[in-house]
Amino acid sequence: MTNKAISIFNQLRPLSVGYDDVFDHFESMFNHQYDSINVPNYPPYNIVKTGKYTYDIQVALAGYGKKDVDVSFENSVLTIKSIKDKDEEEVEDNEGVLHKGIAKRMFTKSFTIAEDVEIKGAELKDGLLVVSMEKIIPDHKKARSIEIK
Repeated sequence: MTNKAISIFNQLRPLSVGYDDVFDHFESMFNHQYDSINVPNYPPYNIVKTGKYTYDIQVALAGYGKKDVDVSFENSVLTIKSIKDKDEEEVEDNEGVLHKGIAKRMFTKSFTIAEDVEIKGAELKDGLLVVSMEKIIPDHKKARSIEIK
């Protein structure tokens, strides 16, 4: 799959101008992120288009609080990961839990975000983390009517 995807990118390069960084980025994704067959599927998430230029990433985080999750954005990668609190772990062990069906697993989930997409914020409510984003369209790229002289 990796070699086939890279060969497709190489075939598209002569037909485009200024997209080298895009092709390089996708090649990097195929080489590093998707080499393993076992791509982690925890925690479950949705990517929802909420408007013409707005998107939400919704991550199901039952049992997690704001202090248990870190959301960061660097080099076009949005990363959501759990934070382990050792004090909390010791308290849970001493409380006599008979069955633990809602586990606070350690996780890291990364999403590649386009350069023209701005992260508007993140909210954790009712076990659902929602990261809101908006695609910013510069004025020179917006549809406009050209006056004929």
